[in-house]
Amino acid sequence: MAVRSDVPGSVAGARPSLTETLAVYLKPRVLVIMFLGFSSGLPLALSGSTLLVWMTEAGVNLGTIGLFALVGTPYTIKFLWAPLIDAVNVPLLARRFGRRRSWLLLSQFLLMAAIVLLGLCNPSVSPLLVAIGALLVATASATQDIVVDAFRVESLDESEQAAGMASYVAAYRIGMLISTAGALFIVSGFQGFGLAHNAAWSAGYAVMAVLVLIGVATTLAAKEPVKSVSATAARAQENTLQRIVEAATGAFSEFLTRDMAFVALAFVVLFKFTDALSGAMTAPFVIDLGFSRNEYAAIIKGVGLAATLIGGFAGGSLARVYSIPTSLWIGGLAQGLANLAFSWQAMLGHNAAWLTFAIIVENFTSAIGTVIFVAYLSALCRNPLHTATQYALLTALAAFGRTYLSSGAGFIAAATGWAWFFAICAAAGLPALALLALLQRRGHFEGLAPGKT
Repeated sequence: MAVRSDVPGSVAGARPSLTETLAVYLKPRVLVIMFLGFSSGLPLALSGSTLLVWMTEAGVNLGTIGLFALVGTPYTIKFLWAPLIDAVNVPLLARRFGRRRSWLLLSQFLLMAAIVLLGLCNPSVSPLLVAIGALLVATASATQDIVVDAFRVESLDESEQAAGMASYVAAYRIGMLISTAGALFIVSGFQGFGLAHNAAWSAGYAVMAVLVLIGVATTLAAKEPVKSVSATAARAQENTLQRIVEAATGAFSEFLTRDMAFVALAFVVLFKFTDALSGAMTAPFVIDLGFSRNEYAAIIKGVGLAATLIGGFAGGSLARVYSIPTSLWIGGLAQGLANLAFSWQAMLGHNAAWLTFAIIVENFTSAIGTVIFVAYLSALCRNPLHTATQYALLTALAAFGRTYLSSGAGFIAAATGWAWFFAICAAAGLPALALLALLQRRGHFEGLAPGKT
């Protein structure tokens, strides 16, 4: 999720003043990326943690709930159709809006329809239909992510990258918070007006679908990236099949010929695994301890939101000041250790003060780790001809931990108990740190961010 020519702050020279640092966040291109970040973050929880709360309330067992992590499969395999987005223009829309913006609009309208459809399902009646609806939401969301990532890579100057990353990640997390805490409050509100339980959830999902219009409005207001226009013109004489084949083969072959490529790909899979494993069961954990839906939502919306925003901008600052490997060490250690706060929560039981602290720590460290991870992925994507495909491959691999490796989280929690479960989540970050040490020792990071020490 970010710009691919290089990592922000990678050029040697005088560091920008505080005024210059703050002013970049108000640049139109950075603001566009921020609102697109919101649009990308909104749907993830609707097929994830928010859906799990709905299913928990509907009486679905923990094992089935854990297996619902598999509906995130489209995030893992989205690189399979990314070459289409790199190579093919959307009929009718592309002529007016350009290649990237036309794909954005198409994915956003499909996303709205899928969210409404998922909201019409009933977990207590047919978990299978819910799974199908969630898969449709995840597919449309993954497609939007492919385009937003490419759009960000191609539209921001190098001097805008740190601000773009921080703004994107902060807005992404805000989108997730609105579709978690916000959605829970909205559902409770509809129930307060007299709607039945499932009808209230359906209405809540309809409201979330309407919020996708923020992304639509941003797309309409944005300008097509110059790099995308140039790439489209350069390939205008090629037939569609040729463009697709070249986008796919060129992206993969260029990346896999690099030194330590497979170790780097394994690191991409595992870096956020510690977050993914715990995140799959955090909402059921809180509900299981006896906290109400509104108590959980209030903490996430209040201090959780503040911690996310501060963590996102802290991660952006780290990415500007420190080298990529140093930043990754900080982010990796922080997000892993944060899980121990939930282990202690399990020992304490229903303790709102500690839950507030645990969520602050988790949101803050997760945002730091995400921004730094974005910086690393951005540095790996060097060729503007393959922006969407390469970044889709990397983010799909990153989603592998969230989707497949974490799919057994419910069974682990049921077998070990909550305290040990979150300790295991903390330990799940160690393999990534071992790979980070190996990559650093083998010189993998040299040249990714020239001029940084």
